[in-house]
Amino acid sequence: MLQVARDLFYWQGIRAVGVDRIAAEAGIAPTTLYRLFASKDDLIAAYVARAHEGYREWFGTSLDRGGDDPLQRILALFDEQNVMLQPDVCRGCPFLMVLTEFPDESLASHQQAVEVKRWIHGQFVALAKDLKAADPEQLAAHLTLIFEGAYASVQALGIDGPANHARALVEAILLASPSDRRVGRRRH
Repeated sequence: MLQVARDLFYWQGIRAVGVDRIAAEAGIAPTTLYRLFASKDDLIAAYVARAHEGYREWFGTSLDRGGDDPLQRILALFDEQNVMLQPDVCRGCPFLMVLTEFPDESLASHQQAVEVKRWIHGQFVALAKDLKAADPEQLAAHLTLIFEGAYASVQALGIDGPANHARALVEAILLASPSDRRVGRRRH
C-alpha cells in the first residue's frame, strides 16, 4: 500500500490523490487503510519516512561508487544524481514536493522533509571535511545548492538544461577549492 501511495503521490501530487484512490489501487478497503493510518497526514508522514529510508540508501550507494577518495565519492554522487534525474524515473525531489504542498511547519511530513534536507547538507559537510576543504561549511553549502538546484530545475528545463551541468560545475569547484589534501596546496 505504501508503494501505491508513493507512486501516486510522487507522480500526481499528494493533495491531488485521495485516500479512496490509494485504497482502490492497492486493492484494499478505505476502512482498512484508516485502520493502518488514522489520517491522510499519517499516511503522508509514512510515505516521507519510507522515501527517506530509500533515499539514504541510494545516497550511500552512490557515494560508495566513488571508492575511498572523497573527491571521487562526491563526483560519483553527482553522476548518480544525473541518472536519477532522467524523465522516465524522476519528477523532481519528493521532499521538495512535500515542502511545497505542505508549508505548515507543524505537520509531521513537513518536519520530516526538512530533516531530510538537513541530513543532505550534513552529508556534504562531512564529505567536505573528508576532502579536507579549507572551508568545509562553505563547500558544503555550494554542493548542497548545486545538488538541490539540479532537482529544482529539471522539471521545467529538462535533463539537458542546467541539471545536466551539475557534475561538471561540482568538479570545477572541487578542483579549484583550496584543500589540505592536495600536494602543493598546504595551508599555513
